[in-house]
Amino acid sequence: MSKNKKNVLLGVAGGIAAYKAADLVSRLVKKDISVDVIMTKAATNFVNPLTFEALSHNKVVIDMFADRKYWEIEHISLAEKADVLAIVPATANIIAKIAHGIADDMLTTTILATKSPVLIAPAMNTNMYTNPMTQKNIKTLKEYGFFFVEPASGRLACGTYGFGKLADVEDIEKAILELLYKDIKRDFEGKKVLVTAGPTREPLDPVRYLTNHSSGKMGYEIAKALVERGAEVILVSGPTYIEAPKNVTFIPVEMAMEMYNAVMMHLEEVDIVIGSAAVSDYRPKEIQKEKIKKDDQELTIQLVKNPDIMYEVGKRKQNRISVGFAAETTNLIEYATKKLKEKNMDLIVANDVSQEGAGFGVDTNIIKIIDKNQNIKEYPLMSKSQAAHVILDEIAKLF
Repeated sequence: MSKNKKNVLLGVAGGIAAYKAADLVSRLVKKDISVDVIMTKAATNFVNPLTFEALSHNKVVIDMFADRKYWEIEHISLAEKADVLAIVPATANIIAKIAHGIADDMLTTTILATKSPVLIAPAMNTNMYTNPMTQKNIKTLKEYGFFFVEPASGRLACGTYGFGKLADVEDIEKAILELLYKDIKRDFEGKKVLVTAGPTREPLDPVRYLTNHSSGKMGYEIAKALVERGAEVILVSGPTYIEAPKNVTFIPVEMAMEMYNAVMMHLEEVDIVIGSAAVSDYRPKEIQKEKIKKDDQELTIQLVKNPDIMYEVGKRKQNRISVGFAAETTNLIEYATKKLKEKNMDLIVANDVSQEGAGFGVDTNIIKIIDKNQNIKEYPLMSKSQAAHVILDEIAKLF
C-alpha cells in the first residue's frame, strides 16, 4: 500500500442493512482508499465475506482465533493501520457492547484498541432505536468522542415505518471522507475558480454528432478538490454520466460555442481558470435539419474552427491564474510547452493518453506539470483524485 494512501477499517455487524456496506466499500476503493473489513459472525449470515474480499482486494477478518499463517496480533495491526474505523451497519447490540467496553469478538476488540476516529452508522427497528437504553448508549459514545451518521426515516425490513433505517450510503461515505481529510488545507478560501470539464458534442444532424473520448473525470475531481480546499467553484461541463459535485455552481453545456460563451460570461468574476475540458476543435459548418441518409459511398462534411477557449482566456488574463491541459499521443513536452506559451498560461498539465492508466475514461492519470519557466515536474501513476490535489498544490504556489 502507498505510504500516503488512506485506510478505512470497516466493521460490518449483523443487520439486514449489511448488504449496503458492499456499496460503501466499492465507493471508497474507487477513490483509491484502502479498505479492510471485519465482519461479526452474525453479519456473515447476511453477506458472504467473499463479496467484501472481491470488492476490497483484502482478506476479510471474522474469527479472532483463526489459525495464523504469520505472527501478528491482528486486531492491534488493523487498529493501528486504520485512519478511520467505521461500523456500518451498527446494531443495537454492537452499540451496547462498545458503550460498555465489552470486547468479546474481533470487531469490539479492535474498536477498543484503535486510536483512530470511530464512525457509527446505526440501523435497527424503530422501537430498538428509540429505546431509552439504546439512546443512553448512543449518548455515552458521543460523549466519548465517537462520531455518528444518524439513521434515516423510512420503511424498515420488519415492514414498519419510522427511524432506524441505515443512512444513505452517500451520506456515510461523505462522513468518512470528512474524517479522513479533516486536516486538509483550506488554501483556496476566498478564491473563485472556473473549471471546464468533459467533452463537447458538435451535432451533424438530429441523431449524430462529433465528440471525443473524454469522460470528464479529471475536471470533476478538480472541482471536488477545490471545494474541499475552500474555493467557490463554477463548473462548466460538457455531457458526462458523472453526477455534478455538491456545492458548485454547475453549468451544463453541449457544444464548444456554448462552453465558450459560458466561460466568457463568468470570466470577469473569477480568480483562476482551469481548462480541463476536451473541447472540439471543429464543428460542422451546417447542421442538417434531417437525418443524413447513406445514399453515397462517400460523405463530405465541411468543418469550421471553434474558438480556442483557453487562448481567449489568455488574451483577457490580466491578474488571473490560467491553467490548461494537454492530452497528447506524441511529442508530449514539445506540444504542451507550445500551448503554454501561445495561450499565455501559468501552468499546463500534460499527459500522454496512449499510456496505460493515463487515457480517457479511467480513474487514474500520469501527469507532468510545466510552468512558465519550462520547469517540469513528473508524477507517477495515481488516482485522479490524488492528481487533482497535486495540481492544486502547484496552483496554490502562484498566489
